[in-house]
Amino acid sequence: MDELMRQRRVYGADHDDPDPGPQPGHSYRELVGGPLDGLLLDVTGWTETALREGAALNTEIGRFGPGGRAEYAPRDGDFDRWDWQGDIP
Repeated sequence: MDELMRQRRVYGADHDDPDPGPQPGHSYRELVGGPLDGLLLDVTGWTETALREGAALNTEIGRFGPGGRAEYAPRDGDFDRWDWQGDIP
């Protein structure tokens, strides 16, 4: 894992976590755009179907505030990056 990747924060890590970055042996996708832009999503253990479908991730900083979710889906031709599809309640 390169140093730039190690400096990134993983979605779901607490802000006061002393090591909020990626962990060795895990698989990650970069979230691009929307309220979670730049975070890494730990997809370790996800099925191929789940990886193709993407995810609706809880976030308090999206359009719907607390309780809202941001939808991300794999980018065509670059499955390591997931693009923001929009916010949902």
